[in-house]
Amino acid sequence: MKLNEIRDNEGSTKNRMRVGRGIGSGKGKTGGRGVKGQTSRSGVAIKGFEGGQMPLHRRLPKRGFNKPNAIDLNEVNVGRIQQAVEAGKLDKGTAVTVESLVAAGVVSKPRDGVKILGVGELKTKLSFQVHGASKSAVEAIEKAGGSVTLLGGVAQA
Repeated sequence: MKLNEIRDNEGSTKNRMRVGRGIGSGKGKTGGRGVKGQTSRSGVAIKGFEGGQMPLHRRLPKRGFNKPNAIDLNEVNVGRIQQAVEAGKLDKGTAVTVESLVAAGVVSKPRDGVKILGVGELKTKLSFQVHGASKSAVEAIEKAGGSVTLLGGVAQA
């Protein structure tokens, strides 16, 4: 097979339908748009229009609330941190911070900080300086002999 012999599979592509090209084409005259009315004209986008009845998306009540000053934390499990330590990406002697986790490739962006979660097992003694930690994560870290310092006043939950 040569580059100039490459073809699509038979029947994998279809030619586009050319509308409004005479009655013999099967899509002539009105071009598949029916007769008269708003939708037969160009420039019409009636999403959710129900013939004048109040649309469903306006009949249903609004729900929820978006906190304008919500903090966006990276969530990292203790098991993932243990993997980074075993791979030699995190130093055992230094404190685990947002910057060290970004440098190790555990998290991609610093965002507003890091919250440590308790999934997995931590075998290495590490000191953490993070913005949040779950109870199970604090237990796992203290069981391994490490410590947790919370920054920025984010309570553990």
